[in-house]
Amino acid sequence: MIQDIEPYVLDNMYRPGAEPEANDRVFVFEKNTVLIRRTETELDFPLAQEFESCEGFFYLFAVGDERFFLAPKDVSYPAGYEFEDVKALRGSGLDPKYRRFALVTAKHLNDWYTVNVFCGRCGAKTFHSEKERAKICPDCGNVIYPKICPAVIVGVTNGDKLLLTKYKRGYGHNALVAGFTEIGETLEQTVAREVMEEAGIRVKNIRYYKSQPWGIADDILTGFYCDVDGDDMIVMDEGELKYADWVERSEIELQPDDSSLTNEMMKMFKEGKQ
Repeated sequence: MIQDIEPYVLDNMYRPGAEPEANDRVFVFEKNTVLIRRTETELDFPLAQEFESCEGFFYLFAVGDERFFLAPKDVSYPAGYEFEDVKALRGSGLDPKYRRFALVTAKHLNDWYTVNVFCGRCGAKTFHSEKERAKICPDCGNVIYPKICPAVIVGVTNGDKLLLTKYKRGYGHNALVAGFTEIGETLEQTVAREVMEEAGIRVKNIRYYKSQPWGIADDILTGFYCDVDGDDMIVMDEGELKYADWVERSEIELQPDDSSLTNEMMKMFKEGKQ
């Protein structure tokens, strides 16, 4: 998965006031694109020393010995770089993998900072906390923490078959039942509800597998396997899906890259490990 970057480790300790050094990396975002330079196999971000000024650069985190900063919106960026779509880069396979993970994590933070320039309670301009990763309203005292949305990925099993889906819009490869947790739900209740909504099937024996940060959509994904309970006839939600079917282990077609929890869960079932 995209966060599997060993031997590198993400250090997301909050360090307000940290100043960029010459060889620190800098993220420059424009909507859903990021400034990069690449070869056929490698991904690179601008160095702090390549900018005329580092005024307003904000420390994000480190991965291994490499530190990453966020540039302000109006920055003048260096030549030799181009803006490319973040989602496309996430699954591109470009090396080093830890930079792709750093990219989606930085995108998560950038989006949160962008929508919290002003307080949602009173409208005053917020400022960065000096002790934790939060935005604070100077007028009403509202403290705003990064938005992290819980969601589930569900591998529904039926003997040697797995329930595969394809979204009606957007991503075109095989997927699993998935959805966001609603107010008042446990994760297990989300699993049961989403499978019923998307496929019309009841499930039992819900068991946790693994989790994954998914910064593109501000998510924390939680993977579960479960078994069909009773009737296995699929009643597909045609508003969400264009395909849903029981697929034998040997016939499962995996996604084209290894970045997602969904793909790993399909792979584990395909190989008889679940």
